[in-house]
Amino acid sequence: MEAAIVEQLRRSADINLHKSLINAPLIYHRSGRLALKNLYQSYINIAVNADTPFLMCTPTWRANKARVYASNISHSINSDAAKFMNDIRDAQSHGKALIKVGGMIGCKNDCYQPAEGLTAAESETFHSWQIEKLFQAGVDFLIAETLPNIEEAAGIAKAMEITGLPYIISFVINRNGYVLDGNSLSEAVNYIDTITSNKPAGYMVNCAYPSFIQPALQPEELFTRLIGCQANASSLDHYELDESDQLSVDEISQWGDSMLELNRLYGLKILGGCCGTGTEHLNYIINNDMANPG
Repeated sequence: MEAAIVEQLRRSADINLHKSLINAPLIYHRSGRLALKNLYQSYINIAVNADTPFLMCTPTWRANKARVYASNISHSINSDAAKFMNDIRDAQSHGKALIKVGGMIGCKNDCYQPAEGLTAAESETFHSWQIEKLFQAGVDFLIAETLPNIEEAAGIAKAMEITGLPYIISFVINRNGYVLDGNSLSEAVNYIDTITSNKPAGYMVNCAYPSFIQPALQPEELFTRLIGCQANASSLDHYELDESDQLSVDEISQWGDSMLELNRLYGLKILGGCCGTGTEHLNYIINNDMANPG
C-alpha cells in the first residue's frame, strides 16, 4: 500500500494544504495535482516494477460533508478526487491491472481523541454522504482510516456495507495493541463483524508503529481478520509525535523487519506506510521480501 501522503506534502515548501480539507483541494491546482501525481507515481513504480499488487487511496481523508459544505470548494470534490486517482492508474503504461483505488474517509473529529468519536447512529448518518459520493465515483473499494473509536467505526461499517463494495476498517492503536478508546482489537473486530451482514473485507491498523500491534499477545483468531498495517516510521507515542517540531524516524531496517514479520508470521497481506515513511520504506519491504520469500 502507499506510504505517507499528507505528511510528505506538508513538508514541501511549494505546497499549501487546505486548513480544513487538507490535501483534497490540491487536485484543482496545477502544482498540487503535479505534487500528488508524482508522489503516488513514486509508490506505484515500486510495486509495479516488483510485479506486486498496489492499493492507493483518494486524498479525501477530511472531505466529509460538513467540511466540504463549510468551505468554498466544489461539492463534487470526492468524485473529482476519485477520477483523479483513476486517471493516474489508467495512465500507467504497464501494470495498471495490479492497481486498485480505494475511496478513503476518516473520523469526524480528532483521530487521537476517542472521546470525540461519534456514536454508531450518528456516524452512519454523518459519513453516508461521503461514502455514497465515493461509491458513485467508481472506486474499487472503500476504506476508513485513523479510527480511534469503535462506535464511530461501527457506524461507518453500516454505511459502507450498503454500497456492496469491499471495504476496510482501519484503527489507530496505542503501543499496547488497543484501540485508543480502550477496546482490544479483537473486541473491535468482533463487534463490527457481529452488527454487519456484509462484513468488512478485513481490518487494518494505521498511524502506529508496527510493534504496537503486539502480535504475540493477540489471540490467534484476530489474524483471520486483521489484514494490513500502514505504520508510522517512528516508535514514539501519538502525543509525542504531535508535540514534536521535527520529523521522528526510526531505523528503516527495524521498521521494515517488523512489517515483514507481520506478513510472514501473522499473515498480514497489506503493508504500507504512514507518518514519516516514503519510498525507501516501501523499497525495503519489496527488496527484503524478494530476498527472503515465504
